[in-house]
Amino acid sequence: MNFETYPFEKLNTLLQDITPNSEYTALSLTIGEPQFSTPRFILDALNDKAALLNKYPKTAGETVLRDAMLSYNKERFGLELDNSQIIPTFGTREVLFNFPQFLLHDVKDPVMVFPNPFYQIYEGAAKACRAEVIYLNLNESNNFQPVVDEEALSRADFVILNSPNNPTSSVICMDDLKKWVELALKHDFVLLNDECYADLYLNEPLPSLLNASIEVGNNDFKNVLVINSVSKRSSAPGLRSGFIAGDAKILKAYMTYRTYVGCASPLPLQHAATVAWADQEHVAVFREKYKKNFEVAKEVLGVDAPEATFYIWLKVEDEIAFTTKLYKEYNLKVIPGSFLGREGEGKGYVRLALVYEETLTRECLERIKNCLEKR
Repeated sequence: MNFETYPFEKLNTLLQDITPNSEYTALSLTIGEPQFSTPRFILDALNDKAALLNKYPKTAGETVLRDAMLSYNKERFGLELDNSQIIPTFGTREVLFNFPQFLLHDVKDPVMVFPNPFYQIYEGAAKACRAEVIYLNLNESNNFQPVVDEEALSRADFVILNSPNNPTSSVICMDDLKKWVELALKHDFVLLNDECYADLYLNEPLPSLLNASIEVGNNDFKNVLVINSVSKRSSAPGLRSGFIAGDAKILKAYMTYRTYVGCASPLPLQHAATVAWADQEHVAVFREKYKKNFEVAKEVLGVDAPEATFYIWLKVEDEIAFTTKLYKEYNLKVIPGSFLGREGEGKGYVRLALVYEETLTRECLERIKNCLEKR
């Protein structure tokens, strides 16, 4: 398989011959990995269940974990799901890669549709499926919203949305989510929303695609799925705890497939994830941290905060030149937008992940301001 080089590898290649300014401490806003400590109650649950490493975990996940995920969906989104409508997963990256292979295995000449720029695992999955890709280009002209081309969608087998979006931070409103569900039913494609940033809203809670499905009368979620994770919301990416939820008929067959994949989460991780999913108060604490970081960004760079995520999609004149200059003169790494997109999308932008505490975030943003102002 001819996979594209990952963005962070491209960045390493871009910067490998540059000696950064040693007057500055090395900092990086490249990876969407929260730098806040994982809450103590999650760590305690992990430690308390460490002895369970002597047992094999079930692919279907422990009942306590499933119950916590179901309770989370009820409390957070008002969704009354049952066990047939949810599967615990080993994070969401593995789902995004293997679910398309499961779904499209028997489809002749499969067609996948997803946003551009994008989280690169979408593209990797398409290559593994030998699928044709149709891009939903996100740019300033469409306010970074996925533009619907019904003629193209009529050929689609699988469509991935990503709202709240990585890297642009755009959010699809409820009315548009409802339209996407209607399109999935009309053209009979499977629609999945990657909702890993859904809990990192700055003001009002954001709906799930499953809420939109119910709103249009698709109460059994036919053709509709979502994925979510504790990685961002709980500052616990190492737990590798996620879920896929929605259409029970699809999930029943996918569950059988997963027994062969061998990606069951170790029992201590499942128990730690259980308490993470069950508690919402710690997530509110992290939301406040990100909200404060965006207030600092407004103060320093004059950029408005998005509705959700911890990303700034910063417009620059030349994203490659800016990235190299910022690293060389200020010892700060960012990701060029063109590394995250195809066919020219992402050009003229850099992605900033505001994942540090406020003091370090301010330091990073001050360096960026100085770099932008220095000619």
